[in-house]
Amino acid sequence: MNPRNRGVLVTGGTGALGRAVVARFSRDGATVHVPWVMEAEVPELKQQLGGLAGRVRLHRCDVTSEAEVASLFKTLETDGQRVDVLANIVGGFVFGPVDQTELAAWERMLRLNATSAFLCSRAAIPGMKARKWGRIINVSSAPAVNRGGSNLGAYSAAKAAVQNFTESLAKELGPWHITANSIVPTVIDTAANRKANPGADTATWLAPDEIAAVVAFLSGDDAGIVTGTAVTLSRG
Repeated sequence: MNPRNRGVLVTGGTGALGRAVVARFSRDGATVHVPWVMEAEVPELKQQLGGLAGRVRLHRCDVTSEAEVASLFKTLETDGQRVDVLANIVGGFVFGPVDQTELAAWERMLRLNATSAFLCSRAAIPGMKARKWGRIINVSSAPAVNRGGSNLGAYSAAKAAVQNFTESLAKELGPWHITANSIVPTVIDTAANRKANPGADTATWLAPDEIAAVVAFLSGDDAGIVTGTAVTLSRG
């Protein structure tokens, strides 16, 4: 499918990685839909997009809410818009030992990372099936695919759920030429990570634009035989 004919939905599109993904799809000529909940992040996205902002449509929507996701997709359908590519970039992180992890933090990790991917995928799949083409890209994590991590119980469990969900999607949706893959980035070079890790050696950190390029590849026709895969992104 020609990138210029694609409709793309990027959750978490106002965050550091999400902005890079939105910009990449916009440069490729796609129509990009971005759900948002934090109004303060919207101007930063528009500033990064510059002249590409006209390709992006912003939607006030909490993608952890079943009702709001359903309403968003109903609006897209009514407006004649489609979602050929779904990039589930939204997520959350928490660090701490299990015996000091509150239930609210556990539930928040599952809601932000796994439930959001489930709700948006479920809503996007019928249209993809009808067109017999689609791409779903989720974000997993190293501890999720490497048997967990100390002080990362809630986060790792949520991202492991994302990974297993991705693998299930791949097996279920193959007959409709719909692929589902996850990316597994190491530390991303963002302002927030630099602030949280002062003095850290950032030489091996990943630029959001680099990750966005991989997401763009997984969204294209050339990646039609790549599905059910956790793509590790690192410098070794």
